[in-house]
Order: sequence, then C-alpha cells, then structure tokens
Amino acid sequence: QAQLVESGGGLVQPGGSLRLSCAASNASPYLMGWHRQAPGSQRELVAIMPNLGSTTYPDSLKGRFTISGDVDKNTVYLQLNSLKPEDTAKYFCYACWQTTGCSWGQGLQVTVSA
Repeated sequence: QAQLVESGGGLVQPGGSLRLSCAASNASPYLMGWHRQAPGSQRELVAIMPNLGSTTYPDSLKGRFTISGDVDKNTVYLQLNSLKPEDTAKYFCYACWQTTGCSWGQGLQVTVSA
C-alpha cells in the first residue's frame, strides 16, 4: 500500500493563505488530488490533477485554490488563498495507481479564524 505524507496545515486568519503538500511513496500515480471534510459535513472534492497535468475544481472554489504537481517528486500541492472561515476543514490528499488502487493521507487540519 502506497503511503502519502502531507504537510502544511495550520491556523490562518481570514484572507490569509496556506500551501499544502502531499508526497506519494510510489512513483507515477495516474491521479492525485485533495478533498476536505468539515465537522458534521460530507467529504467534498477540492481539486484533482490527473497525471499531474490538467486540473479540475468545483466551481465554488475556482480562483481561490490552485493545485499543482511535481512529477519527479510524486508530489501534489494545494495553494489556498483568500481563505474564509467556511474553508475550515480537514484536508485529505489522495493518489491512485493502476496496479494498487487509491491511497489516502491522514489529513491536515486547516482552521481559518481571527
């Protein structure tokens, strides 16, 4: 089972920014991405990046969140800008491989509060 190592969560004031990172232990995932889950809510898509190339976001997050990737490092990043209190959630990285399926990270807490 592949391992994912996440970093970069924390506490930030409204309007601030954070950069989340997720490094996969196995090479060449065909898909990496991020979901988030707020207390009492279902897990929701934040961004996905097939083949560490094209990107997909839900319309509600376009313009504030940016996913990017480093193929050589099997790493995906999530830049969170103009953060709002409603962005407070646990952010989960995941990656998928053709042979072994998908793995999830442990999650990073992002708290947006004054």
